[in-house]
Amino acid sequence: ILAYLETARKEGAEILCGGGPVTPDDPELAGGLYIAPTVIGGCTDDMTVVKEEIFGPVLCVLPFDTEDEVIERANATEFGLAGAVCTDNLSRAYRVVSQIEAGSCNINTFNNFPAQIPFGGFKHSGFGRELGEECLSYYSQTKSVFVETGDPWCPFD
Repeated sequence: ILAYLETARKEGAEILCGGGPVTPDDPELAGGLYIAPTVIGGCTDDMTVVKEEIFGPVLCVLPFDTEDEVIERANATEFGLAGAVCTDNLSRAYRVVSQIEAGSCNINTFNNFPAQIPFGGFKHSGFGRELGEECLSYYSQTKSVFVETGDPWCPFD
């Protein structure tokens, strides 16, 4: 994560807050590797931190002018694990998330993954789903069996 943040700086982005390691006060968390929640401004679509999935507390801010533009830009990636829309206009939120190519979309929240809801990505962000009933298919194999209970027809008799 720190390497991504350094790359962002080199590519011209600005770390607006966070951006470094932190040590939690809780002694039970001692020895872990923690990064402060980080907001990066001055981002453009061609930056590494925008194009790649960073599995850490990093948010890239990219301004946009139109709804169509932001949908096109959001989908112009080879990844599609999750996305979020923050707005007080729920009609707009539903319209936008219905067009976002991501396995999970949140409206006015982020990182909500209840156990009963399938989770997984689109494109290069994986295949299949974890959680929910849908994931049970990965632990089973379907077999179809047909039984004739009347006078069976058999060409080999």
